[in-house]
Amino acid sequence: MKKDLISMLDVKNDLEKIIDDAIEMKKGNYEQLMKGRTMAMIFEKSSTRTRVSFEVAMEKLGGHAIFLSKNDIQLGRGETIEDTAKVLSRYVDVIMYRAYSHENMKELAKHATVPVINGLDDEEHPCQVLADFMTIKEKKGRLEGLKLVYFGDGDNNMAHSLLLGCAIAKMKIKIVAPRRFWPKEYYVEMAKKLGGEVEIEEMSEDAARDADVVVTDTWVSMGDEAEKEERLRIFKGYTVDSNVMAKAKPDAIFMHCLPAYYGYEVTKEVAHGSQSVIFDEAENRLWAQMAVLKWLFE
Repeated sequence: MKKDLISMLDVKNDLEKIIDDAIEMKKGNYEQLMKGRTMAMIFEKSSTRTRVSFEVAMEKLGGHAIFLSKNDIQLGRGETIEDTAKVLSRYVDVIMYRAYSHENMKELAKHATVPVINGLDDEEHPCQVLADFMTIKEKKGRLEGLKLVYFGDGDNNMAHSLLLGCAIAKMKIKIVAPRRFWPKEYYVEMAKKLGGEVEIEEMSEDAARDADVVVTDTWVSMGDEAEKEERLRIFKGYTVDSNVMAKAKPDAIFMHCLPAYYGYEVTKEVAHGSQSVIFDEAENRLWAQMAVLKWLFE
């Protein structure tokens, strides 16, 4: 039976193994396990890290990746997700899909006969969270017992995948967001069902207290541009700046999946400061995705 990576829940039994494999691969310990294999990469949303890291990952593992924007294929002219999945499955060995809709993501995985990887959709971003956890383990030596505090839009794909991921990894998580942007109840309840320690609150002076990891994300995700002015108004006061970081533990690290918009969700002083690991985190997309490919084809 084929494996897919659509949600963090898909790796709940293998999370630590994937992260440990990624750390080993970063040391140069990997084989050409994708030799003779091809990945189709469907992009409905633009990308820097997702596109480059997956292409390089396939090359390092001996395989080949094909970039397909939505307008390059018939999906952009109305061909169904089902037919696209069935056709691509006849040509390639794995499909990476960067989508607007989580429902379309599930539909593609349902009808594809090859593994499907979620490169981001409106509900989850599992590849990014795997890279984040790899980075945390590199810097902290462990995941279990650490406290992660996330600031900003709590109802986006990063917050949702972090909720599930922290529960699986036995990390504590606090979401700090305006009440209107608290996470979907499904992800909160699922995290608690997995045994996760979850806090959700609005901004306060001590919101980052005891944080081992401070995380934020853009306030205006792709697809939300029409709401930009309103979002900037609502999120005012949620910027991760030096005052916020000062409330976290002295050895806390700062993370952001990028791209960052300095002066909004984070100041450049923090993002490029001594506690920031954002560029290690970006690099680790490559190694984490190589480990995901290993996991899919083992």
